[in-house]
Amino acid sequence: WLPWLGLAVLPLAVPPAAAAAACPSACPAACYCVVTPQLQQCRCERLDEPPRELPAAVHNLSIAGSNLSVLPRAAFAGRPLRYLRLLRLRHDNIRTIEDMALQGLPALRTLDLSHNPLLSVAAGAFGGAPLLRTLQLNQALLAAPLEEQLALALRNLSLRRLELAGNALRALPAALLPPGLEELDLRNNSLQRLAAAELRSLDGPELRGLRLSLGANPLSCDCGLRPFLAWLRAAAARVLDARSLRCAAPPALRGTALLRLRPEALACALRDGGEPGQLETASYVFFGIVLALIGVVFLMVLYLNRRGIKRWLHNLREACRDQMEGYHYRYEQDADPRCAGTP
Repeated sequence: WLPWLGLAVLPLAVPPAAAAAACPSACPAACYCVVTPQLQQCRCERLDEPPRELPAAVHNLSIAGSNLSVLPRAAFAGRPLRYLRLLRLRHDNIRTIEDMALQGLPALRTLDLSHNPLLSVAAGAFGGAPLLRTLQLNQALLAAPLEEQLALALRNLSLRRLELAGNALRALPAALLPPGLEELDLRNNSLQRLAAAELRSLDGPELRGLRLSLGANPLSCDCGLRPFLAWLRAAAARVLDARSLRCAAPPALRGTALLRLRPEALACALRDGGEPGQLETASYVFFGIVLALIGVVFLMVLYLNRRGIKRWLHNLREACRDQMEGYHYRYEQDADPRCAGTP
């Protein structure tokens, strides 16, 4: 009879708020909610707009495979979600985030907007989440250049982690790095190197504690990589995947670990760590101009001496004809039996 007594006493031990949150009616029809004593989670799929009625005590909310398109102002404020700490909005076709879209989420610390074709982000898009510390934008910046818009939207946040993997970035997005940022994920982009100016910004006082992830980038191991290679050796602890970084070009160094490279192995005509390709390009352009000038001069000489060249060619033809006629005459003489000597 003791187990039955425990079941009878359990409803009296559960707070009314928790009992209401555990009630299936508190979870929208398109969502699935799981309630434990420590955590309340909800997962929603195939929605056309953010859910308006969610358990008030939900901690984690995940919406995937939906067609939200626009996050309007106070998109999740249908019922106050004072305890929501994690919001995942992946693969939801979100294109526009309006001002104060996160209003009513005072405890939100992690926002995942990965795999959305973002086209517009308002300057106050994240204004309703003052405690936001982690922002995930993996494969979310491919549809449009949003660096300036995001820089305005992030200016008043105290982010600690920013994920920008898979966005085809060709340079360090310095405008998106707020002071105090601790982790930056730049994996699977189009980075060939970090230039000297970018490295100086990473060594500045506001980003001195920043740690990066740079794996799966097509690093070009030419002389332009020398500043980054020197920085990497001196601050390898700041690159979380430093040991896994590999060269993608040139073919002779493809697959070589960066930390095993020697600066003298990065051959090109650059010196003093300048920007890659500038001197080679200038040399090729200069060489092409010289060849073009030589060609023009040669054509001008031919044009100005066309009569002399024509006369020279005529004389050469006549000389060749006389020579050939001499050979022909000698051949006929040698072939005539009357002129052949008797044995």
